[in-house]
Amino acid sequence: MVTMLLLLVAVTACRDEAKVDVASKVNPKGMPMMTTRNVATFISDSGVVQYKIVAPLWTVFEEVDTPYWSFPKGLYLQKYDPYFHVVATVAADSARFFSKLKIWRLDGHVEMTKAPKDLFQTSQLFWDQRKGKIYSDSFIHIETETHVLEGLGFESDDRLTSYRVVKPQGIFPVNRQDFSSGSPAPGQAPAPAPSPTPKL
Repeated sequence: MVTMLLLLVAVTACRDEAKVDVASKVNPKGMPMMTTRNVATFISDSGVVQYKIVAPLWTVFEEVDTPYWSFPKGLYLQKYDPYFHVVATVAADSARFFSKLKIWRLDGHVEMTKAPKDLFQTSQLFWDQRKGKIYSDSFIHIETETHVLEGLGFESDDRLTSYRVVKPQGIFPVNRQDFSSGSPAPGQAPAPAPSPTPKL
């Protein structure tokens, strides 16, 4: 009887030593609280649909000092008017949305369009939703119905109706028919080809 009791104590002790404290090795700040793949979702404000987001991967980090959503494999966003017409689109190789600050950071090949045919291309862009402001310190290429504009730095309202290039490097009048067919206007260097919209 004594032998069996000692054996039971020994086995119990071994089991206690074998326990692994998983919680102590996990850093909640480094783990997303949500991971979603193949996302296609609408974002509303006051019951009105404002945006549609499409992304292959969406992770949410809420335990960090500055909470954010991450779209590491690309993002495509459509902005709607009150009548549900698409008035603008945004595509980027990767993106982050700082949820408390209401600021988007878009990286890689960033491309925005504004109805009817305006095109904006850059490598990094910030969108401050609270201030209704879009800005960048990077090189930017802009195409409109009448001209091509390039330079460093960009500031605009978030409707892209009032914008400026901080340090313009060139502005060229465009024959839209020639430009859309891929032929540069006389005396104008060919503009860089638009990056393809990611297939998400």
